[in-house]
Amino acid sequence: MRWSAVSRRNLFTAGLVLAAPALIRPARAMEPVDVELVLAVDVSRSIDPEEQEMQFRGYAAAFRDPTLVAGIERGAIGSIGVTLFTWSDWNMQETLVPWMRIGDQREANRVADAIDNIPRRVWLYTSISGAMEYAARQFGQVYEGTRQVVDISGDGVNNSGRPVAVSREAVLEAGIVVNGLAVLDRTPPPTQFAAMGPPLDDYYRDEVIGGPGSFLMVAEGFEAFEQAVKRKIIREVAGLSGPSVERAFA
Repeated sequence: MRWSAVSRRNLFTAGLVLAAPALIRPARAMEPVDVELVLAVDVSRSIDPEEQEMQFRGYAAAFRDPTLVAGIERGAIGSIGVTLFTWSDWNMQETLVPWMRIGDQREANRVADAIDNIPRRVWLYTSISGAMEYAARQFGQVYEGTRQVVDISGDGVNNSGRPVAVSREAVLEAGIVVNGLAVLDRTPPPTQFAAMGPPLDDYYRDEVIGGPGSFLMVAEGFEAFEQAVKRKIIREVAGLSGPSVERAFA
């Protein structure tokens, strides 16, 4: 049987019509939230197991605090999206709490429970630049926030991967706010592991944080971490203005 050009064209058109439902896939609508918050937690070798435990316990306690939940509920939308990953070397980042919604105390407790169950692992170097770049790739996956915030906590300067200035510039150009939580370790590592340079709080203030309303929270030792992270997240979710540097003491 011979097919005319018109017949072949009609058959081709019919095939497109039949295939259209499979080919046309609408973009998945993302849930709106007040803030997309990425928590980036340092697990380099300068942080011993006890200090690491203080970090995670501090984050979990922050999300169980009714004051934090009340701040979230007062937002224009009344919810936030949060995810947490640990970081160390330039290529060592691990998402341990996937994106989760917080709009009430029950949901906040779920996030806290997830943090309690995070495996405790320690790696080697400190790549703040790698953490920034990884954090930036996490946005726009599940939620659509009116603000996108990266919260980087650590106790050392960048010693692995690209220069922080290069990564920071790219993140800020994307409209992402970078806040910092610098932990002034009262039991520093041996001299051969200690990085030479400016005080850590000055370094985080000048080289790490950036974007509209960005700020640095300084924990005076790991014992002050829980108080510091609680105050920091409350300020982030509420979008409160304030000093560019705050300090928390045990």
